[in-house]
Amino acid sequence: MSLSNDQILVLENLVMKAIKTVYDPEIPVDIYELGMIYEIEVDPEAVAHIIMTLTSPNCPVADSIPREVGERIEAIEGIVKADVVLTFDPPWDKSMMSEEAQLELGYL
Repeated sequence: MSLSNDQILVLENLVMKAIKTVYDPEIPVDIYELGMIYEIEVDPEAVAHIIMTLTSPNCPVADSIPREVGERIEAIEGIVKADVVLTFDPPWDKSMMSEEAQLELGYL
C-alpha cells in the first residue's frame, strides 16, 4: 500500500482529531491543546508516527496516556499501526499549551 499525499493529509487530520479525545486525567484539557504532541506523521504505508511528551516524567499515567493515544489512532479506518514515541526532550512546560488551553486553565 502506498498512500497519496492527499490521503496522508486526511489521515493526519483524523489522527489529530483522535488525539484531541485523550485527556490528562488531572487537567480538563485534551493532550493536543496542552502541547503534549510534538509530531504527527502518517507515512505512505499508513503507519501513524507520533512523538509526544507528558507534563512530567513522574506522571502517574505515564503508561496509560501513550497507550490510549495508540489505541485511539489504531481505531481510525485506514491506519495500519500507531507508533507512539514518548520523549522528554524538550521538556513540557506551560508555554506549549494552545491559547484555548491557557484560557480554559486561567493562564490568560
